[in-house]
Amino acid sequence: MRVALVTGATRGIGAAIAKRLREFGCVVHGWGSEVDVTHRGQIDAALAKIGPIDILINNAGIFGPVGSALTYDRSDWDRVLAVNLTGILNVSQAVIPGMVERGYGRVVNLSSVVAKDSNPRCPAYTVSKAGIVALTRVMGLELAKSGVTVNCVMPAAVNTDLFKNVPQSQVQAMLDKCPLGRFVTVEEVANLVCWLASEEASATVGAAFDVAGGRCQF
Repeated sequence: MRVALVTGATRGIGAAIAKRLREFGCVVHGWGSEVDVTHRGQIDAALAKIGPIDILINNAGIFGPVGSALTYDRSDWDRVLAVNLTGILNVSQAVIPGMVERGYGRVVNLSSVVAKDSNPRCPAYTVSKAGIVALTRVMGLELAKSGVTVNCVMPAAVNTDLFKNVPQSQVQAMLDKCPLGRFVTVEEVANLVCWLASEEASATVGAAFDVAGGRCQF
């Protein structure tokens, strides 16, 4: 029985992923706001209560304020990058060495389609999500022969609590870019994530997958 850790698991995409992993028979540990992924001490303390992890889903993230890149507040920028990008590095550095020692692991990072099809006025979020794709590629290549795979998923807009403080005009602009004509569902994202987290995805390394309803620039 595989043991999974899902960050940002209390709602939205993270909750759907945790539910799907349980349906596949995994023991799932979900972290919410009680574990700050920007704080390595909190990560290590929480992991000490869990034990070895076979599957790591790095889902914790924040959207941050909407605003021009030219006037974006530096403290908001630092916070979004710290949670969305450095948070993944922090948790991965704490979990992956144990996977390597055991010769098996699956890591899936949640990015966004904005990594390649940027939204205006969302500079910190966009840059953080592009960074996740690059970090996934680096870690995937480094670990390719270890039995540990690292991949990422790039959803289009999913109407979750992440957007509750985003102006409706901004949300509508995201939706208008999607040829599918609707928001992606959390279940659709979870299905792909859980395949990448399975033993079947053994030759998928350092890759980024769309769940974007056809939205794509390159």
